Amino acid sequence: MAVKRMDNIGIVVEDLDGTVDFFVELGLELEGRAAIEGEWAGRVTGLGDQHVEVAMMRTPDGNSRLELSRFVRPPVVADHRNAPVNALGYLRAMFAVDDIHDTLERLRPHGAELVGEVVDYQDVYRLCYIRGPEGLLVGLAQELG
Repeated sequence: MAVKRMDNIGIVVEDLDGTVDFFVELGLELEGRAAIEGEWAGRVTGLGDQHVEVAMMRTPDGNSRLELSRFVRPPVVADHRNAPVNALGYLRAMFAVDDIHDTLERLRPHGAELVGEVVDYQDVYRLCYIRGPEGLLVGLAQELG
């Protein structure tokens, strides 16, 4: 059987409210928030007794989701947020936007910082990487023409 779809990408954060605000400003919609805890949840993740606050974000087309999680327990054990672009493992999420420069201006008050430069790729895309809240790496792509 083939994969039906990619359901979501999960990102663990410390400041759930601030990260939700960042992604709402980017254009995602808050689909819902919940606290997840209990014996069943620990069996799924292998973390045992856990309590996680989750915010599910949805892209405007409804096809993609981003699950933001803040662990109350157990405590976070590693931090990969400031890894460089060529680090192994999770790298970034890329979002298509209407206007990359307008998007950057709207996201700067929410902690967005340009990683390199905004560049045009063969008159097809305008691209950049930004660091969002907590150093999360996010790619932005604007179709040209």
